[in-house]
Amino acid sequence: MDGRRRSLWKGPALITALVLLIPLLGNYLVEGWNWGVGGFVLLGTLVFGIGLTYQLITRNVDAIAYRAAVGVALAASLPLFWMNWVQAADDVNPAALMYFWVLLVGIIGVALARFHPIPMSRALFATALAQALVLAIAVIRNLQATPWAAAVWRGFGGNAFVFILFVGSALLFRRAARGTSAPGTV
Repeated sequence: MDGRRRSLWKGPALITALVLLIPLLGNYLVEGWNWGVGGFVLLGTLVFGIGLTYQLITRNVDAIAYRAAVGVALAASLPLFWMNWVQAADDVNPAALMYFWVLLVGIIGVALARFHPIPMSRALFATALAQALVLAIAVIRNLQATPWAAAVWRGFGGNAFVFILFVGSALLFRRAARGTSAPGTV
């Protein structure tokens, strides 16, 4: 850098605007797509908050593996929250609220890790384990209740993908630990 500080909010604001363009266009171009103002506010808040969080965590870190690990962890958190919020809010699947425990495990793990790569790796492995446990409970519960419809398969696949992202983030943090001793090391 040349001594100037980068703006923390411009990048997240631009990305948020681009992401919100998708449902906005959907409202106008897709029949039956009717997002209310609350949906836009929630999605905008989540995307901007994740972008700003990424900027705050990685602003003093040049290690690509560390930056990628943070990005993957945050990218996994957004669909996990969004998919299960929508299902629980629409009373499609009230058991989807179990997945919020996964996010809580991740938040607590990150707070305890204090952004150091090795503890962050452990925190993300613990988050992946929590994701797998909740997914296993959901599968067992579903096997006893209903047949596997297409929507159930999509939910299972989406949550399994989030599990893979958490494991990938943990592995990236482990790789970052081999290259640097602490976040902020340039």
